[in-house]
Amino acid sequence: MANRTYEVMYIVNPDTDGEKIEKLNEAVGKLIEKEGGEVVRMDNVGIRTLAYPIQKKTEGHYVLFEINGTGQEILELERRMRVNDMIMRYVTVRVDEDRKAADKRAAKREAKAAKRAKFRPTEESTEVSAEA
Repeated sequence: MANRTYEVMYIVNPDTDGEKIEKLNEAVGKLIEKEGGEVVRMDNVGIRTLAYPIQKKTEGHYVLFEINGTGQEILELERRMRVNDMIMRYVTVRVDEDRKAADKRAAKREAKAAKRAKFRPTEESTEVSAEA
């Protein structure tokens, strides 16, 4: 299977001790690597206000992982997050195709700008035509 890039964000109960959150993040990283994936980046965003109350809580501790893998590690990770009482919500998004499309659009935009720049008069040619 091909390697794909995923972003996994989960919200931990804000009443959870910071030490337990660190242990949870380490366990998630180890699980991903054990299943054959690679943690590209881990952002511990911190406590943020929720858009709507979850389990009568208005705040949550956000954590974001960027993962390269085949998808098998995502299945196991989601299974474990589903039964973990500390995690209130989680979401997994495959981002490799979106990034490829964005890179294509950026390259096309740059090529168009370079093409336009060829036809723009330079400062020297405008000064010469103004004198004539």
